[in-house]
Amino acid sequence: MNKYEIMFIVRADIDEKTQKDTVSSFEKVLKNMKAKIVNSKDMGQKKLAYPINNQVRGNYYVLNVEASAAAIKEFDRKAKIDENILRHIAIREEE
Repeated sequence: MNKYEIMFIVRADIDEKTQKDTVSSFEKVLKNMKAKIVNSKDMGQKKLAYPINNQVRGNYYVLNVEASAAAIKEFDRKAKIDENILRHIAIREEE
């Protein structure tokens, strides 16, 4: 299991319940793939550097996880499909 930091941006124009459901569904994706979520942090709503899909603001979330490469690939695949996720990135942390 490697350590990863995952940051993703959720649309700001959706209601709070939908945002929380989106975040929890992606945490569930990782847990189903046997990943351990070490830390989950809501960074709040921020202005985007440039518009993404006509959005100028987004809610930022950071997850620190211990996961396999397969779990990260599954997260990436689902994040690309979900319309509530504007951008995401997963970075492997150094040992």
